[in-house]
Amino acid sequence: MKLSSRFEQALTFAHQLHQTQIRKESGVPYISHLLGVCSLVLEYGGDEDCAIAALLHDAIEDQGGLETRDEILRRFGENVTAIVEGCTDAYETPKPPWKDRKVAYIAHIPHMSDSVALVSAADKMYNARSIIKDGREVGQAIWKRFTGKKEGTLWYYCALMDAFERRKPLPIYKELKLTVEELKAFANS
Repeated sequence: MKLSSRFEQALTFAHQLHQTQIRKESGVPYISHLLGVCSLVLEYGGDEDCAIAALLHDAIEDQGGLETRDEILRRFGENVTAIVEGCTDAYETPKPPWKDRKVAYIAHIPHMSDSVALVSAADKMYNARSIIKDGREVGQAIWKRFTGKKEGTLWYYCALMDAFERRKPLPIYKELKLTVEELKAFANS
């Protein structure tokens, strides 16, 4: 598959939206997360719309809510917008309570399209890998970075994995499961 100029436009737009963000306490530019999720989506067979949505999957909840959603629709169409919306757990600022958002997101997984599930699973896998990587550097103090702390974060990733496993299987789920198992092992070390 050859990526078109739409992908390039999405990459530029994602950078513009997130250029001032960094990953939690790591100092790493946020675009690295978006590129990593996009890479996983492409590696696991996603099409250009999925790749574009991967670049924009956090745009609505982190960079402008419904106004940003409307801009994504205008620039990239209904399919990309539907995928991004499917990965979004909040449209408003301030966001609803963490646990409420996570419970609702997990409940949404069985109803996701395969495209949304692919981008979502790639996002969760990238995040879990980042926790493990950063945890190797800072140890168990890593859990202080997260609203759910250690217990809530582990609950969330295990519940995500359970929900994904109950869906039609996608190849990425096997790797996500291994990553969640590694995250649990790290947490218990």
